[in-house]
Amino acid sequence: MARFRVNDTAQELDIEADMPLLWALRDELGLTGTKFGCGIAACGACTVMVNGTAVRSCVTPVSAIEGAEITTIEGLAVNTTGGLTPVQQAWIEHQVPQCGYCQSGMIMAVSALLAANPAPSDAEIDGAITNVCRCGTYPRIRSAIRSLTGATA
Repeated sequence: MARFRVNDTAQELDIEADMPLLWALRDELGLTGTKFGCGIAACGACTVMVNGTAVRSCVTPVSAIEGAEITTIEGLAVNTTGGLTPVQQAWIEHQVPQCGYCQSGMIMAVSALLAANPAPSDAEIDGAITNVCRCGTYPRIRSAIRSLTGATA
């Protein structure tokens, strides 16, 4: 039995302890905003927050998050203002997404970074945001992050 909270709701799932969190979220809870990309924690499409830290859910077994607070893209606004978060709004204003597939994971990673470090340097952004965007919107991503920190690119 796996017990944890997802988007402020207690969950108790009768699943295998080694099931990746990604599949518990998508298949068991119907939270499909978290995407499957590579399955080896390389791309970041599956990024969620576990106790406020960005985690690649495709390689995180549910046994590792027992009792934790999980935030998915669906719960990001619920956990803040009830509307768009500043990161989500910046994504719109800077027209970050193209295909959009990676963006829920990217937004989760950026949200975790800015919660821990509201004014990251370029090196800190590079170190924390390792998500892959096949469309190559990295300049817009950095511009959106910079708009939230008050810094210029």
